[in-house]
Amino acid sequence: MGRRGSYAKGLARRREILRTALEVIARSGYSSASVRELADAVGLSQAGLLHHFGTKEELFIEVLRARDEVDAAVAAGDPAPRRSAPDGSAPGGPDLSAVPLELGRFVEILRRNAEVPGLIHLYTRLQAEAADSGHPAHEYFRTRQQRVLAGLARAVRAAQLQGDVQPELDPEETALELVALADGLQAQWLLDPRVDMAAVMARHLERLRP
Repeated sequence: MGRRGSYAKGLARRREILRTALEVIARSGYSSASVRELADAVGLSQAGLLHHFGTKEELFIEVLRARDEVDAAVAAGDPAPRRSAPDGSAPGGPDLSAVPLELGRFVEILRRNAEVPGLIHLYTRLQAEAADSGHPAHEYFRTRQQRVLAGLARAVRAAQLQGDVQPELDPEETALELVALADGLQAQWLLDPRVDMAAVMARHLERLRP
């Protein structure tokens, strides 16, 4: 097999690992998803698994990027996730700046997130740890924040033009409020699963109407 064939095979294997890791973490949770369990699920040794990602932290970052592909597809109204980058990873964060996002689809993302508690735990925990600029996930979350805020601000502007959001609201500030509310709701939901994240967000969006 030539170098191109080996490269393609490696990318396919990497995507398979990420798909399986998404399933395992969603089912078992972040804390319970050990490298050994993930390796066993894809038929690799722990060393073989980390060969594709380097460290456990890098693997979990790529898991979040893979989930971002799903969220970006939902935001675009497309049931199929976007293609990964050439190296098998997804870009840093759901690229809401590049899709025709409607604010209602932001609610749908939260509704779907409630179905994967392990991934919410992973996201919330890594996000807190990544506040340290030296953390491996710091750049991922920084880039993700920029993408999400840009997409939501654009969605707010579009809604204002359609008469669905109060015209005097600042789009960038409103986008920041929506992200802060979503992240806060996810943290509250981890403590109390009775919190209906999507319903709370939907009611907040209603309050933005003229």
